[in-house]
Amino acid sequence: MSQGIPGTVPPKFLQEALGAAASSPASFGYCQAEGELLLRQGLAEEMKHIYGAGADVTAEDIALTTGCNMAFYATIMSLADAGDEIILPVPWYFNHQMDLTLIGIKPVPLQALPEDGFTPSVERCRSLITPRTKAIALVTPNNPTGATYSPALIASFLDLAVEHNIALIVDETYRDFIVTGSPHSIFSSNWRKNFIHLFSFSKSYCLPGHRLGAIVASPDFLNEVKTVLDCLQICPPRVFQIALAPLVPAMRPFIRETAEAIDARHKLFRRVLPPRWKIGAQGGYFAFVKHPFQGISSLDVSKRLAIELGVVTLPSAFFCEADGEADWDASRWIRFSVANVDDEKVERICARLGESEGLFGWNLD
Repeated sequence: MSQGIPGTVPPKFLQEALGAAASSPASFGYCQAEGELLLRQGLAEEMKHIYGAGADVTAEDIALTTGCNMAFYATIMSLADAGDEIILPVPWYFNHQMDLTLIGIKPVPLQALPEDGFTPSVERCRSLITPRTKAIALVTPNNPTGATYSPALIASFLDLAVEHNIALIVDETYRDFIVTGSPHSIFSSNWRKNFIHLFSFSKSYCLPGHRLGAIVASPDFLNEVKTVLDCLQICPPRVFQIALAPLVPAMRPFIRETAEAIDARHKLFRRVLPPRWKIGAQGGYFAFVKHPFQGISSLDVSKRLAIELGVVTLPSAFFCEADGEADWDASRWIRFSVANVDDEKVERICARLGESEGLFGWNLD
């Protein structure tokens, strides 16, 4: 339960389209740096389906990228210089923190607390903004915690960004796994000046190896992004773009069925998890769980779970500052991914968690 990867493959009709596109001479050459127009048009229409018919998104607002990590990297390179700051909620997606550090941008930790369901505080964020702040970067549904930020919370963060004339970057890789309504209504407002949306095709379309992501932002900002993308990727992979472009609406039932299956698996995990293991947040692909062993770090717990019980997870240490001070017990949490395991494995894994309480010999809560 360590890796955030799909637990199934895409439907046969998309597999066949991929094969046909791969053998087509049309896929052999470069495309525009921002990607194929037909897929950008298809994604714009799909966003109206997801965010509401009033969503004001066009193909000119979209640039396709070689995965969502590339989308984030190109975005921050277009926004900030070495020495600038970008605010990241902690626990953070470690690739975002590493990307910033790699090019000399300072990641500023915004502690998201267990008592708040690991959703970040707008007021706490406000206190972190300095003249060097260029953006706030959120992930919802969150990786690693699974917390899904409410539309009102996202709107409040956008208001804060507008107030300080900085960008709000929202990575919505797991947006299609929200089964209770639209993620937010930002795209039905005047969003282009401060809002930047990132998306990954890897999870929804179950094709992480084909590496395709998207940036949705103002055309003026995308002009800056395209310069970066022309240096980093030349163009995004063409085969998947050509195959998917006419099939985006046809994929909706598959995506919905996958989302409902993962939601049911989350409910099963919550039901069979041993009582001493406490869920702090849950959603998308992930559950963030507090282990019951007093005074023991999640790093040590995850190591013994893997070696002695064959349960592979990721400890909270991977998602927090190495030497930072947190306002919560950051060493006691573990990320579980429910997306790439079936129901039987969920039950077996939770039984082994219960077994660990006696096997490890540590004091329990």
